[in-house]
Amino acid sequence: MDVPEGRSGTRPVLLRALPRPTGPGRVLGAVGRLEDTRLLDGVARSLRRCTRALPLGRGRDVLHGRWLGHPVHPVMVQIPVGAWFSSAVLDCVPGARRSSRVLIGLGLVGAVPAALAGWVDWAELQKPQMRVGLVHAACNSVAVVCYGGSLGARLTGREFRGRVLALAGLTAVSVGGALGGHLAYRQAAGANHTESVPHLVGEGWHPVGPLDGIPVGRPVRRLLDDIAVVVVRQPDGSVQALADHCSHLGGPLSEGTVRDGCVRCPWHGSVFRLSDGWNVRGPATSPQPAFDTRITDGQLEIRLRRGLRAVP
Repeated sequence: MDVPEGRSGTRPVLLRALPRPTGPGRVLGAVGRLEDTRLLDGVARSLRRCTRALPLGRGRDVLHGRWLGHPVHPVMVQIPVGAWFSSAVLDCVPGARRSSRVLIGLGLVGAVPAALAGWVDWAELQKPQMRVGLVHAACNSVAVVCYGGSLGARLTGREFRGRVLALAGLTAVSVGGALGGHLAYRQAAGANHTESVPHLVGEGWHPVGPLDGIPVGRPVRRLLDDIAVVVVRQPDGSVQALADHCSHLGGPLSEGTVRDGCVRCPWHGSVFRLSDGWNVRGPATSPQPAFDTRITDGQLEIRLRRGLRAVP
């Protein structure tokens, strides 16, 4: 249903920016075009190469948030965003200039590890996500520059200029935050892509095919109803099965490699232990749903293993 125009031209413009029954609106439409554009792909490739080359070692998994069970970047951004927003409030309070400066400085310090965690996650995304993420990072970089300038202006007695720059920085970080939300909730960057498996697999044992059709030492894809699983037959005769789609971004583990009792995702290199699905190495922050297996009359049957997985 069309919304009638009011006396002011402002309201229809705002409404056209928002989603409506006939389409996504101008804001989501613009972000959708950003997802599809290839103009930033050259820059993205160079930045991804540089980010992956950083000598972070095991610190890379720390920045991914594997220890936390989900990405750590959204947690870390609370420091700069919270500090800067609080500073904006204090700018409206008489006699709070010093406290506002402290918060701006705290935000600038907190932005460094938050940005590093964000870049490490960004380098392991798909192209549409990377495009949005690049603009997200650009907005946040503008915010850092504005707040750096704001702090410098305040320390040299130019309070009004400092407040104007802070307002510009808050606007930039707000736009960046909205794009970050789009990445997380619309594009599912950082989400557990296997969360639905336990809700879709029924109780009990399910046949997935003859054992003779499963090669030794090589991952193969089998279907449990409409759920894809990766099955590995070991030289000792044991069989292990996990959900096939990687919890990181849904990569096919059945096209990966098996080594030392683990399977490695071919897309971004996440490593999962075959015995229980534990994410041994990131960028995945969630383990894979694992299945118990048995052989009945030459047929492989599997059953979803429910409850907590073993933690090394």
